[in-house]
Amino acid sequence: MTNIVLFGKPGAGKGTQAEFLKEKYKLTHISTGDVFRFNLKNDTELGKQCKVFMDAGDLVPDELTTKMLIDEVNKHPDTNGILFDGYPRTLSQARDLDAFLESIGSKVAATIALEADDEILIQRLLERGKTSGRIDDQDESKIRNRYQEYNEKTAPLMGYYKEQNKFHAVDGIGSIDEITKRLSTVIEKL
Repeated sequence: MTNIVLFGKPGAGKGTQAEFLKEKYKLTHISTGDVFRFNLKNDTELGKQCKVFMDAGDLVPDELTTKMLIDEVNKHPDTNGILFDGYPRTLSQARDLDAFLESIGSKVAATIALEADDEILIQRLLERGKTSGRIDDQDESKIRNRYQEYNEKTAPLMGYYKEQNKFHAVDGIGSIDEITKRLSTVIEKL
């Protein structure tokens, strides 16, 4: 299995690129946001547990997020690999992911970060918010708060993966095709 972690701040284009990459490399795309929404919408046991934290305005604990993700990975036993989008977000989650993948005889092959200037991304999200209906994309202060959270919790993962020689940065500004080509260059060297 070729497992790839796709990093990037909100608006960096992870979801857009994941759609192209999953088709091109026959990977299973697992978006943490989609998994959360599915579990909440379908009122699953994990969704109910997450809702308690979310309703209180708290972040869902790493352990619960990981449990939800593992359940999703286990639904795809015959995949060529997983494209992780939005997970891991913390060092604890990264270590849990490594342990889980090792337990099934696999590993993270690479982490790829889509990098872009915050101000460009903020404008991208505000534009997306006009049509997406996502409230968190319509308020600049909320977007900046999400970036602060990313910087505090997710950015340290870069060092974790650099130590394993699995970290690759890709310029996330340009046309969708240009960015896909940059990502493909990294993936094809794995």
